[in-house]
Amino acid sequence: MGSILSKNELPVDGRTVLITGGSKGLGLAAAQQLAAKGANLIIVARGQESLSTALKSIQEHARNPETQRFHSIRADTTTAAECKRVVTEATEWNNGHAPDIVWYCSGSAHPTLFADTPIEKFQTMMDSNYFSCVYMAHATLNAWLHPSAKASITQEADTKTAHKPARHIIFTGSFVSFYSFAGFTPYAPSKAAIRSLSDSLSQEMNLYATSRPELPRMRIHTVFPATMHTQSCADEDAVKSDLTKSLEEGDQILEPDECARRAIAGLESGEELVATSLIIRAVMASVLGGAVRGGFWKGLANTVLGWITAVVMVFIRWEMDTKVRKWGKEHGPSGYRKQD
Repeated sequence: MGSILSKNELPVDGRTVLITGGSKGLGLAAAQQLAAKGANLIIVARGQESLSTALKSIQEHARNPETQRFHSIRADTTTAAECKRVVTEATEWNNGHAPDIVWYCSGSAHPTLFADTPIEKFQTMMDSNYFSCVYMAHATLNAWLHPSAKASITQEADTKTAHKPARHIIFTGSFVSFYSFAGFTPYAPSKAAIRSLSDSLSQEMNLYATSRPELPRMRIHTVFPATMHTQSCADEDAVKSDLTKSLEEGDQILEPDECARRAIAGLESGEELVATSLIIRAVMASVLGGAVRGGFWKGLANTVLGWITAVVMVFIRWEMDTKVRKWGKEHGPSGYRKQD
């Protein structure tokens, strides 16, 4: 039983991993740690300078620098055409084989009060957070389901020898995928949509597991990172209202390296929904619905934790509603403190 429990469900040594948003924050930290485990890395971002700097840093973390390979692609993944181009270029660079693991870390946040948010920002949030995942996942799955001629030949040979490790699509959600609050209305729906996409695709993968047994198993995951010390976080604070900041007090803040370490550990243990902090795990457990719960014992633990959290959340919601009402009385509707 010990060997089963300790099985690594995300082996990366010698495999190719593509990470969008890989030039900074969680994406960069994850790329560095996966390089240290022997992975070949492809990172995607908009800025060429940041890509070049990040790629050099990732190479410095390589476990086997003589054999590991690294590549960067400059792209805006908010359009379907660009996402298809990224997967095509990655496949060509990877000797005709689509990446084994694709992790979508790109995205943005504009945490402002709903009525004060420029109307175009709502579309921007869906494009950068949700539709970028849809487009990349669509391109990735089609590359896996309809491999190139070279990949098909190799794949046929592999079926006659050894079972290949599973392929993985990894989305990046947020705490507000499960519970949102005042000031996150432009952002939270795009992250909640990712969680729903993840659950739906997870079930669809069973179709291909039985109808296409010659293909490696395909698995879907979503990582829910805690708040991190990053430039993106600082940029969000610049537009965030005082009210929203007050509601976030007590939030656990992690360094990107630690957040990535926890995320990878969860993925290696086989979790489909990966929480990176205790508060995220507790709230997630209360709203799992039909999500895969990770076997009997994990499922039982999550169910019990969900019962407890469901009760606690009644009081948390009451407390936060009280804070918002009190804020309105003392400071008015702007979300900012009155200046003396």
